[in-house]
Amino acid sequence: MLPLTEKPPASARGVRHFFRAYGLNLSADAPVPGLREDPSHSGRPDVVMNFGAEPPWVREAMRLSPRVDCLRAQAEGEDSLFKLTSLGEGAFFQLAYGDGTRFIVDGAATRLWETWRPTLTPEDAATYLLGPVMGFVLRRRGVMALHASSVAVSDRAVVLCGPSESGKSTTAAALALRGIPVLAEDVAPIKEDKGSLYVEPGYPRVCLWPDVVETLFGVPGAMPQITPTWEKCFLPLDGGRAKFESKKRPLGVIYVFAPRVDEVDAPRIEDLGMREALLGLVQNTYMNWLLSRKQRAEELDALTKLVARVPVRRIVPHADPQHLGALCELIMKDAEHSWGRQTLAGVSSGS
Repeated sequence: MLPLTEKPPASARGVRHFFRAYGLNLSADAPVPGLREDPSHSGRPDVVMNFGAEPPWVREAMRLSPRVDCLRAQAEGEDSLFKLTSLGEGAFFQLAYGDGTRFIVDGAATRLWETWRPTLTPEDAATYLLGPVMGFVLRRRGVMALHASSVAVSDRAVVLCGPSESGKSTTAAALALRGIPVLAEDVAPIKEDKGSLYVEPGYPRVCLWPDVVETLFGVPGAMPQITPTWEKCFLPLDGGRAKFESKKRPLGVIYVFAPRVDEVDAPRIEDLGMREALLGLVQNTYMNWLLSRKQRAEELDALTKLVARVPVRRIVPHADPQHLGALCELIMKDAEHSWGRQTLAGVSSGS
């Protein structure tokens, strides 16, 4: 990363890179690790991203009156601290992390600037950008997003929803290795288009802890690390071992992960009443701890309408990872069965 007082070399000035992620057209002044460049880009980008030297609009934002909206620890240790600061009563926002990574986003989430310490790498910074920062951008743009992974079964989106370490990414990766394309990992944006609900694709990788990699492949170190400074790995969705679904897919069914159990009938899938389904989704919308009272009310209303239109079911996984294959088979069979139930009930998911 360039120090803030330096400028990119002349050969790099004016060069833009274009990407498509989370249903948004993105433009950046440098490649973004984890994102695939979009050769078919046309039209004005939804979000313009800059890295390195501060653009003039960032300097203007930093002169505005600050107000700390959120201060929380993501995990143990100082490096996990996260602080959200409103600048100029919401005209801009600063998202700052304990390791020195910092983002400035305008209130409409159309411009984004990022900087990080020289001891970190672009790959380190991208882990924030592609996860919580893009989740924040979606929030500012009024897009509902679930804390979920999503795969495409028979061209419909199957959403695997749950808190951190509940098994969403592990299950998505296991399904991917069985030939099921992955739509999104950790952040699943849901949009309505012409009366139908769709899940927008995220980016072409699934992030996994080393023990999960060993479970899936039988040996440690079978997958590349996200960044040299962190042990977490990723499964590339490059069409080799696994595929990425790059087109939005109609939302077919949502599964909410329950805690793992050591029971003879696990893994299993259970029906949920509308109240239980609503509670499960309320607890698992992305970055819901940032919502104001008004935003919470609006989200509750949107989720109430969602559970009335889309089946929401509970997954009870087995504590033994050896049962992961059985869970994948169960999900694929139940998802296909859900399509039939919806058709019989006269509920269209769109196509």
